This record gives sequence, structure tokens and C-alpha cells, in this order.
Amino acid sequence: MAEELQQLLEKIQHDGVERANAEAAAILAKAKADADALVKEAEEKAAAAKAQADADATASAERAAKTIRQAARDTVLEVKDALAKLLEGLLAKDVAAALATPGEAAKIALDAIKALGADQADVAAGEKLAAALKAQLAADAKNGVKVVLDDTVGAGFSLRLDGGRVEHDFSEAAISAALAKRLRPALAALLSGK
Repeated sequence: MAEELQQLLEKIQHDGVERANAEAAAILAKAKADADALVKEAEEKAAAAKAQADADATASAERAAKTIRQAARDTVLEVKDALAKLLEGLLAKDVAAALATPGEAAKIALDAIKALGADQADVAAGEKLAAALKAQLAADAKNGVKVVLDDTVGAGFSLRLDGGRVEHDFSEAAISAALAKRLRPALAALLSGK
């Protein structure tokens, strides 16, 4: 009986060890599977975070490039406007200087009257130009042209035809504006290098 008891004890011990080994192997397999799952999840999260960081970096670089292009365009426009204003100012000075000489302004007025083929015209001008025009008209015997004193014209003159229904403005401001308008396309082409 002692031998049977010994065999029974050995069998219980052997079964216990096998069961313990099987449970240990199952626990190890589960732990390994859980660890593999955690590693895989961590790798997926890291890949997603890297992809998001790459996308954010690309978007940030695109925004920076767009901002730089906008700033460059704004700078070019500001320089272009400043240059146009500077040239228009210089142009206005030259026009003012030309119209400030009564003899030259009177010659321009008479050339305008001749070019328009007017038999009758009223010329409105400032005091200095009006005197020069009257003297020039008397010299050229232009009877249908009447010089009217108008201090609001400033430098230059205005020409009225057909009883005042048609008016041409040859004032400093009007001439400067017309010249500047013609100058802008040439200035734009110069600035763009075309």
C-alpha cells in the first residue's frame, strides 16, 4: 500500500507539475500576446503621430511660403506705388513750371484753339496768363476768341467752345493727370522688366 500511495503521490505531483507548467506556458503565451499587442498599438500610435507631425510641418511650410510670397507681392506693390507717386510729383512740377511761363502757356492755348478749328472760344485763365493771351491774340488778330479772367484755374487755362457747352481743361492738374495716366503703363512695364 505504501507503494501505491507513493505512486499516487508521484502521479498527483506529476499531474500538478504538468498543470502548473501548462498554466505557466499559457500565462507566458498570454503575456507575450499582450506585449505584442501593446508594442503593435504603440508602433501604430507612433506612426500616426509621425504622419500627423509630417502633415503639420508640410502645412506650416506651405503657409510660410505663401506668407513670404504675399509679403514680396505687397512690397513690390508698395515700391511701385511710391515710385509712381514720385514720378507723378516730378511730372507735376515740370508741368507747373511750363505753365508758369505766360508766353509758353499762351502759345499752348493758341495752338489748342487752332487745333480745334474754333472760330469762337472763351479762354479762362489766371491774371498773368490772361494778359499774355490778350497780347498774343491782339498780335494774331483772333477776334472770335475772348479771354476771361478766372483765378480758380490756377496754372494753365480752360478753353470753352460753342457758348460754353464744350470745355477743354488745360490746367496744371488736368495735364499732369493725363500725362500720369499715359505714364503708368510704361512705368508698370519698366517695373515688371517687360
